[in-house]
Amino acid sequence: MWPYHPDLLETAVPRYTSYPTAADFGAIPANALNEQIEQVSGDISLYLHIPFCEKICHYCGCNTGAANRRQRVESYLAALRSEIETVAGLLPRDTPVRRIAFGGGSPNAIEPREFIDLVDALSRHFWLVDTEWSIELDPRSMSSVWGEAIAEAGITRASMGVQTFAARCQKAIGREQDDSLICRSIDWLRSAGVTSMNFDLMYGLPFQTQEDLADSLEYTSLLGADRIAVFGYAHVPHMVPRQKMIDVSALPDRDTRFAMAGQAYDYLTSEGYKAVGFDHFALPHDPMAIAMTDGNLRRNFQGFTDDQSEVLIGLGSSAISGFPELIAQNEKNNGRYRMIATDGKLTANVGIQRDANDRLRAGVIEDLLCRGKVELSPCLLSQARAHLTQFIERGLATLEAGKLAITPDGLPYARVIAAIFDSYRQKSPNRFSSAI
Repeated sequence: MWPYHPDLLETAVPRYTSYPTAADFGAIPANALNEQIEQVSGDISLYLHIPFCEKICHYCGCNTGAANRRQRVESYLAALRSEIETVAGLLPRDTPVRRIAFGGGSPNAIEPREFIDLVDALSRHFWLVDTEWSIELDPRSMSSVWGEAIAEAGITRASMGVQTFAARCQKAIGREQDDSLICRSIDWLRSAGVTSMNFDLMYGLPFQTQEDLADSLEYTSLLGADRIAVFGYAHVPHMVPRQKMIDVSALPDRDTRFAMAGQAYDYLTSEGYKAVGFDHFALPHDPMAIAMTDGNLRRNFQGFTDDQSEVLIGLGSSAISGFPELIAQNEKNNGRYRMIATDGKLTANVGIQRDANDRLRAGVIEDLLCRGKVELSPCLLSQARAHLTQFIERGLATLEAGKLAITPDGLPYARVIAAIFDSYRQKSPNRFSSAI
């Protein structure tokens, strides 16, 4: 088991799917995103956000709403197709698109034919070169027809939001789904050609015990998940109002959360999964595990990834685009997004322009989270040395000749150590989730 130092986990820290983080975004120049897209060179990746779910879970902090109003869904998809055309028109000719990911919300909250229409629009407007397709799915919305659509699109990577198999925990978070739904979905996805299947699991849920987590981990492994992400539930009702429906008194305490995180790590690594960063696990054959082994693991808005592109363009409301010198987020409000995108304009209105110092610190944070080590510049080392002492003295990190490394015991403290190099944390009043 990992050594437990609760004093080091008191401060909430970002998940660092970008640096600077979304909490530090502000207004950006009107044409900033247009200019970055026009100057792109090399391979790019695309992310499409579908902000709808058939049922809204109490715990979820995603930008999503109920898919029960067909006119709203149809007008959103029309605006998304307009944005696809606008972005493609700005890109330099013959820019290769290597990866396309659909997320949400739940992409399978729309109709399968609507999904294929989006795939066709992407194929018409972008230059797709050996493109890898992935999708996030809600098993409650899966069907054989959706399986056929996934096969038609050529999707090979899928992620299912399972969260937990414990019925009382499912009820408490508003996500009731029996085991048969999961099993049927797996059969449809495997038959459709999905070769890399991820399960999202959570610990720290209301009424959840370590026995509940053990059952979910064991069942997930038995069902043959190639990847497993094990996230700690972040209870932040001041930021996510729907979480007020969750009984805070039913949440496991901090000590139990830490034990659960260690329990997941110990079980999955003993079952042959390779630890990928601090909360992902993958079987040795999976591209994510291979990237970890080869030192090519990256981190972007979708979490840990083997995607090597420096450019990720987000399409859809609230989607985030990342470039070396700019991070830009699309309009969050679906109504305003639809109006602007339908008019043939980009909707990004907030973000941050990254200077050389931001890029340097981003590289340090990514190296620490993805590789567990980094060589520090003399300037950064001087600024960070005093803050690192408490981690080094407790055997959670080592520092030799300017090379900082997180030890195996220090893995659960990786985000806290990374936050030492975040120059915005001293300025930002925003609150984040627990490090564990």
